[in-house]
Amino acid sequence: MSKLRTIFLFIWALPAFIYAQDRITGLNFATRSEVIAQNGMACTSQPLATQVALDILKMGGSAVDAAIAANAMLGLVEPTGSGIGGDLFAIVWSAESEQLFGFNGSGRSPKSLELEYFLEKGYTSIPSTGPLPVSVPGAVDAWFELHDKFGKLPMAKILQPAVDYAEHGFPVSEVIAYYLRSGRYLARFPGFKETYMPDGTLPAKGEIFKNPRLAKTYERLGKEGRDVFYKGDMARGIAAYIKENGGFLSYEDLASHHGEWVEPLRANYRGYDVWELPPNGQGTAALQMLNILEGYDIAGMGFGSVEYMHLFIEAKKLAFEDRARFYTDMDFYDVPLDMLLSKEYAAQKRKLIRDSRAARSYPAGEIEKGNTIYLTVADADGNMVSLIQSNYRGMGSGMTPADLGFVLQDRGELFSLDAEHANCYAPGKRPFHTIIPAFITKDGKPYISFGLMGGAMQPQGHAQIVVNLVDFEMNLQEAGDAPRIRHSGSSQPTGSVMKDGGIVYLESGFSDETIKALVRKGHKIQGTIGGFGGYQAIRWDSKNKVYFGASESRKDGQAAGY
Repeated sequence: MSKLRTIFLFIWALPAFIYAQDRITGLNFATRSEVIAQNGMACTSQPLATQVALDILKMGGSAVDAAIAANAMLGLVEPTGSGIGGDLFAIVWSAESEQLFGFNGSGRSPKSLELEYFLEKGYTSIPSTGPLPVSVPGAVDAWFELHDKFGKLPMAKILQPAVDYAEHGFPVSEVIAYYLRSGRYLARFPGFKETYMPDGTLPAKGEIFKNPRLAKTYERLGKEGRDVFYKGDMARGIAAYIKENGGFLSYEDLASHHGEWVEPLRANYRGYDVWELPPNGQGTAALQMLNILEGYDIAGMGFGSVEYMHLFIEAKKLAFEDRARFYTDMDFYDVPLDMLLSKEYAAQKRKLIRDSRAARSYPAGEIEKGNTIYLTVADADGNMVSLIQSNYRGMGSGMTPADLGFVLQDRGELFSLDAEHANCYAPGKRPFHTIIPAFITKDGKPYISFGLMGGAMQPQGHAQIVVNLVDFEMNLQEAGDAPRIRHSGSSQPTGSVMKDGGIVYLESGFSDETIKALVRKGHKIQGTIGGFGGYQAIRWDSKNKVYFGASESRKDGQAAGY
């Protein structure tokens, strides 16, 4: 048997993609129609959270109010991807000022923890669980900052739906139940079982789950404000818990925390302005990929063609090489954003791509693994919110402060321990971040608020969504449902490097002929189920004055409007 055939048979053992072209509208990949509404739209990864967001909008709340309510709800119903122990990033379109605002709600590393601690203990990387990867959780501060600027309703009213569900319970949905089972290994950490396994097991699909600890926490946040979390007894309790378990996060770290408003970054792709947030996040990589791809006739190649897929994979490798080298907390490193986002730089990178062969010399490592939630909300006044929030690695560090009802994140794992690396660990530094919200404007007007969760899949997914919408002219739903490409193997922000070209993971739906042609070009192809992200999006139709909403079929999500 030939080497090519051996590779192909070994790696491609998935069922064929079930096309949706038998739907009366005839779109190849759309699993359902777009949702269309006039007064408001909410798209989240869990139907109960979507309904809560709509309820807040109907009460007269702003898009930001509804987004906060949905995020609080997701921290309850989807703790496998979110929660107030994690960080938050957002892009907000303000209809009043007709501009975009960006918010970086990521927390910093403990000020008392030095790089030398890890080196003296013989660590080659920061652990993924336990107290050492815990950084300051920034989500709560972000809620209140966003609310102070764009909110209408009192925070107590915004959080009340999540309080009620936490007290009375909710049925666990299918995908979230699946991810909960994968978090069993965290039961060894104090407080985890008491919060998430009150009956001795993690809740299964359809079971009613309650989190009375989280209900009390939310209730107090609504009544007492952000400072009870960062400067009050909650902060003291978190610090004491971490210290008791051998960690370094202190009361002072929490008390001094502040997120920041930032200017979003822009790349124009064939007349559409695509917006991301600057580092310490990885949104710049999506813009770099689009700048490289803009130099090709992607539409002429066609979706699923070997020509397009080859160029996409190579563009990803090139962008992620820069991601590994440059993306970090800009308070600690002068990231050359002007260079990275210039069309001239993209043209230089484009020259490195060989049409006939996959590059194998780009530095490479392993893709990050992490569950996240992404949501987007739009209101009757024209405001739109693109919000992403996460613990990292699903349920984070496993560290569950007693009686508070949530897990602390493990974002510190993404620091490098290489003293020469831009993303090297330092006290009071924000780690490289994977979670990124996105937005598209057209001629200075709002067009699409969107995001796609899932570790290093996120910039790859963002670029594919934009290409699907612009080059392949898919509608909002089909652009998210179409099969995706995920390349694993570009160099990592932790400093790890591999030089074998990495692996291309494909969802079912690409033709056998295309896959074989990619293998002949030197790509290592593997089919897999999962790991391709979860997408939500809202499009504003300025002609008809309506919102279009989409939430893909890979997760439990729902798009709904009124």
